[in-house]
Amino acid sequence: MRSACIAFMISIAAISSPDATRAETALLGTGSAFAAPIYTRWAQDAKPSLGFEVNYQATGSGVGQKQAAVGTVDFGASDVPMEAKRIEDANLLQFPSVVGGLDVIVNVPGVGANALRLDGPVIADIYLGAITRWNDPRIVALNHGLTLPDLLIVPIHHSNASGTTFALSRYLSKVSAAWKTRMGVGMTLEWSGGVGVHGSAGTSGEVPRTKGSIGYAENSYVTTNHLAPVKLLNHAGKFVAPNEESFAAAAMNADWAAADNFSVDLTNMPGDKSWPLVTATFVLVPKSQAKAENAAAVLKFFDWAFAHGDKAAKALQYIPLPHAVKDQIRAAWGQKMAFRAKD
Repeated sequence: MRSACIAFMISIAAISSPDATRAETALLGTGSAFAAPIYTRWAQDAKPSLGFEVNYQATGSGVGQKQAAVGTVDFGASDVPMEAKRIEDANLLQFPSVVGGLDVIVNVPGVGANALRLDGPVIADIYLGAITRWNDPRIVALNHGLTLPDLLIVPIHHSNASGTTFALSRYLSKVSAAWKTRMGVGMTLEWSGGVGVHGSAGTSGEVPRTKGSIGYAENSYVTTNHLAPVKLLNHAGKFVAPNEESFAAAAMNADWAAADNFSVDLTNMPGDKSWPLVTATFVLVPKSQAKAENAAAVLKFFDWAFAHGDKAAKALQYIPLPHAVKDQIRAAWGQKMAFRAKD
C-alpha cells in the first residue's frame, strides 16, 4: 500500500542511492514564516537519512507563491492556498504539510498569558480604529474582574504579503461585517494605522517592546519568545486558549478530501474546544521537466517528514496531518507528478 502511494510518475533513481544523494545540490524553499520553524527542524533531522540539504528562507507566503510559480526555487510555501487556475497555469503541485494556530498577543501591564479575553468583532474594531484604549467598555465587558489600564492600543500588523494576515482577515471577515466591508480578505491589506512589521518574527519582536500593543503571530514564535497570548471567543461561544488541543479540535472538522488541491479553510470552525485562528500551511512544487529531479527530492523530503517528523512538529506546537490525509497526499503525488515542459 505505502509503496504504491509513493510510486511517483517520474524516475527518482538519480536521488535514491547514497552516492547520488551526497552529490545532490541543496534544495531551496522559500515563503511562509509560519512554516519556517518546522521546515528548518525537519531539514536538520532528515539530512542524515536523505543525504542532501534543504535550505528554507522565511520570506512570506506571497513571495513563496511567486517564486514557486516562476520556478526560481525548488518549492514554495504558503499559508494561503493558491487558486486552482494559478496552480494549473504555473504547472504546480500543492499539498499541506502541517496545521498550526495563530495567536493574538498583547503587551498590557499587569496582563499575563491567557488572562485577557477578546472576541473577533473587538479585534476587528481595534484594527479598524474604532476601539483605541484598553479600558474601552467593550473590552472591559469581556473581562470581568480584570483591571485594564487607560492606555492607548498600538495595533501591530504585517507589512509584507503574509499568509498569517490572510488567515486573520479571513476569520475577521466571518465575524465582523465592518471588517468584511472595509478590509476584506488578503495577504496584504490597506491598514488604517498602527505599526507594520515583517511577519511573525517582526511581531514577536515588536510587541514586547511596545507598551499597549496588540499583534498576531504564529504560535511557535509566541511560545519560543514567552509572549502573552489572549483567549478568544470561538464559534461555539466558548473562550479558549491557543494550544495543541484547541488547534487539533479545529483541524478535526476539516473535509480534506473535498477541498480542491487540499485547500481547506480551518478558521472559525465549530466545536467547544476549537481555536478560531487555525490554518494549514501548503507546499508548492514546480512540475516542469527541468525541475523534475529536484521536485522528486522535494517529495522525498516531505515523505520523510510525514513518516518521521510528527514528534518534532508537536514539539514546535504544530498539529501533524492525520494519517489518512498523508495517504491522500501521497496518492496525489502519484497522480499529478507526470512532468511536462512549460509552454
